[in-house]
Amino acid sequence: MSAGVVSRPAPQVLEAVLERLTFVNEETGYTVARVATGRGSDLTTVVGSLLGAQPGESLRMRGWWSSHPQYGRQFEVLSYTTVLPATIQGIRRYLGSGLIKGIGPVFAERIVEHFDVDTLRVIEEEPGRLVEVPGLGPKRTAKITAAWVEQKAIKEVMVFLQGVGVSTSIAVRIYKKYAEKSIDVVKTEPYRLAADVWGIGFKTADAIAQAVGIPHDSPERVKAGLQYTLSQATDSGHCYLPADQLVAEATKILDVPGGLAAGCLDDLVTEEGVVREMLPGLDGPIAAIYLVPFHRAEMSLANALLTLLRERADRMPAFAGVDWAKALTWLKGRTGTDLAPEQEQAVRLALTAKVAVLTGGPGCGKSFTVRSIVELAAAKMAKILLVAPTGRAAKRLAELTGQPAATVHRLLKLQPGGDASYDRDNPLDVDLLVVDEASMLDLILANKLVKAVPPGAHLLLVGDVDQLPSVGAGEVLRDLLAADTVPRVRLTQVFRQAADSGVVTNAHRINAGRPPQLAGMSDFFLFPCEDTEAAATLTVEVACTRIARKFGLDPRRDVQVLAPMHRGPAGAGALNTLLQQQLTPAREGLPERRAGGRVFRIGDKVTQIRNNYDKGQAGVFNGTIGVVTALDPDEQTLTVRTDEDESIDYDFDELDELSHAYAMTIHRSQGSEYPAVVIPITTSAWMMLQRNLLYTAITRAKKLVVLVGSRRALAAAIRTVSAGRRHTALTHRLTT
Repeated sequence: MSAGVVSRPAPQVLEAVLERLTFVNEETGYTVARVATGRGSDLTTVVGSLLGAQPGESLRMRGWWSSHPQYGRQFEVLSYTTVLPATIQGIRRYLGSGLIKGIGPVFAERIVEHFDVDTLRVIEEEPGRLVEVPGLGPKRTAKITAAWVEQKAIKEVMVFLQGVGVSTSIAVRIYKKYAEKSIDVVKTEPYRLAADVWGIGFKTADAIAQAVGIPHDSPERVKAGLQYTLSQATDSGHCYLPADQLVAEATKILDVPGGLAAGCLDDLVTEEGVVREMLPGLDGPIAAIYLVPFHRAEMSLANALLTLLRERADRMPAFAGVDWAKALTWLKGRTGTDLAPEQEQAVRLALTAKVAVLTGGPGCGKSFTVRSIVELAAAKMAKILLVAPTGRAAKRLAELTGQPAATVHRLLKLQPGGDASYDRDNPLDVDLLVVDEASMLDLILANKLVKAVPPGAHLLLVGDVDQLPSVGAGEVLRDLLAADTVPRVRLTQVFRQAADSGVVTNAHRINAGRPPQLAGMSDFFLFPCEDTEAAATLTVEVACTRIARKFGLDPRRDVQVLAPMHRGPAGAGALNTLLQQQLTPAREGLPERRAGGRVFRIGDKVTQIRNNYDKGQAGVFNGTIGVVTALDPDEQTLTVRTDEDESIDYDFDELDELSHAYAMTIHRSQGSEYPAVVIPITTSAWMMLQRNLLYTAITRAKKLVVLVGSRRALAAAIRTVSAGRRHTALTHRLTT
């Protein structure tokens, strides 16, 4: 702690009603707000961490008064608790702010008019009397009573958790998970939180554990740290970590001796918390440590693929002895185009091999090849299923083939908890299963899908292996291409009409490590700008104004900004704020809702940032895009219409599952296509600048690419081949 903080006087207390939030930094929680202290009409500025506080709440804040050279006198908040208001005006504002489900401004007015200063006591002690208020029937009264009880319980948990440094939104989640057991779990089993509650990692659980007195070197803490390190590795795409690397990384995080961590790792293996398996490495055997679900999935996926490949039965026997010359002549009559030799090889392979992989870059005819395979299979009355990892990719596949296509999640009918309705014991009824955008398939999802393929069916995986690997753990497509046991075709010939496109030409140039061609291109542009903040401003202007003016594209529907990273002045987070100001600004009288550092408004473009199996007809999944169509302050719900044409309701306390999607990271854009893509490339994203990242971004565009930023950063991205492969053993399992 710095000397300046030590010498500060004891904190003072300020009680006030939160009137409005002026600024919230989503990443740090730093907030600037205006509060009414009740002394006259002047509002006071407070600064500090107020994450979770909502306008209308009465706050008791601890902190210090200070003087800011630009903004004058302000109160620096160290911590806060919410208190119930005491004045009529405070009660009216508190109830009318939408904090209690079922009470909006209209009912707040009626309730306060009826019960006056006694209002909160009545809700607390005699809630049955609410039916005395005109328009409040038993149903709404019961709802208000339940919401009040829950709010009170959450507040208790919050007060306790604030003492151990946990934000309000996490406190709500802990309460929803454990209800009245919340405080007990936090006190006695804090490391459970990291496994059970989305949004709580080891670091938060560890801070809580420290606050409740769990020793620094307790085996419970070290084991939790080892599992956290493994789980972080799976978030980075690895299926396992070598034991030495795991112990080294965990001891750094935990600040404990390596011997203690190694001993606790042995205990974890014995307790079956993790799996240890010896795998071949370049310099001899490696002790690979897996989290149990990833080990099971990798073993299962390899076995399922080998079983399909070795299966003698064939659900499409007609192609074993087909007259290919005749079949291909018939096909040309349907499509009007001859297949190139590579494409013909791919068509034959997909219809005769039980498992096949088709890969290739843009403009090489993957789509036409898939359409040809589907046409021939349909002519022989085969049962065909087409899937892709995202809603947008599935829609594109359906348009291309004229056959229905679904997302993998919907096809398998995933249930709450993530189990599939279709599996080895209840397989899909399919003869040919085509999976597009297979570079996005992570290990867990690929395993669920392949397990559901019946014996004798044909599985075709189609994707561009040079794109970024999946967001989840594994690199399934790359591992399959590296396994000699799996038949494959790589399309390399760029067709003439595609070669006229700057987007296709430059995607291939960049993939080969060459700079893009900019002269004379009508669909590929670079706006040079060395300063990062200026590049952010220019990116917004290009996306919102210039593209619309020159190409007539709608900035919200047709243009997607793709940033190399989330943070920084030209990252997706900052760009979303700037783009929202342009495209969906605040309007007087229109409802909006603040959640953390974000403000949600009707018309906002949003994306789901976690798998939630309990929402919608078959879950809502990480990467789903949609538009906010309704916001109900009384019921505290926000409605999103997804790109799969489903309306999904979110409670206000679930809004941390949503992020704005005017700008998104390139990783998040996988599997989607947009008419126009704007890519800020700045030196502030230096760590992320890699060739496959830029190549993935460019190949998301159908008609137009605009790069904005630094020529130096662009050159670095093209030059840098992504470092190192992920730790996976799928290729090994398929070839031994």
